[in-house]
Amino acid sequence: MQRPSDDRLQIPLSALNQYAYCPRRCFLIHGEGEFRDNVHTVSGTLEHEQVDRQAGESKAGVRVEYALPVWSDALGLSGRCDVVEFHPDGAIYPVEYKHGKRKQWDNDDLQLTAQALCLEEMTGKPVTTGAIFHQQSKRRREVAFDDNLRRAVKSAVVAVQALLSSAACPPPLCGIDARRCGECSLRGICQPELIGSDRELEQLSQTLFEPEEELP
Repeated sequence: MQRPSDDRLQIPLSALNQYAYCPRRCFLIHGEGEFRDNVHTVSGTLEHEQVDRQAGESKAGVRVEYALPVWSDALGLSGRCDVVEFHPDGAIYPVEYKHGKRKQWDNDDLQLTAQALCLEEMTGKPVTTGAIFHQQSKRRREVAFDDNLRRAVKSAVVAVQALLSSAACPPPLCGIDARRCGECSLRGICQPELIGSDRELEQLSQTLFEPEEELP
């Protein structure tokens, strides 16, 4: 499978994952080039490198490719699949490796679905299911690429394109979503607590100094 000659700038598949987790994190990494490791990112990187070093092989008639480059010119995406299985019946099955157990967010499913859309465009064949392999449990979790996930990918692509074309960094997550900040490796750069406090002070000052309505 050779890449088309159109080499226009494309969004990394990982940017969709970052955006679904936190738009501010996506902008800091892919818009400003900021990144810091923590124990989770280092472990994940080492696990991915171990997978990527493996050579393609065949198991029981299933051809397995590792670190397979994929792209979609229709969506403007490019990246790599950790593992893609090509089954004898023609089924194509991407597998994404993730550190730790299953998270409660859907960003990993979004990234895997984007890989499926790339594979469909490249091969001309439908890709209906794939899996997330969770290193901590050593188990696969199958993901069906339904219409909702496909629409979510296309919406995320538009949002990430707009985000990275903008010079404005989004605000930190707030409310219940702020729970995601706890394990984020960019917390020291993002400083969600400080910026959140600044926003609260600004809102408070606006309230305090609003002129009162004159009584009749």
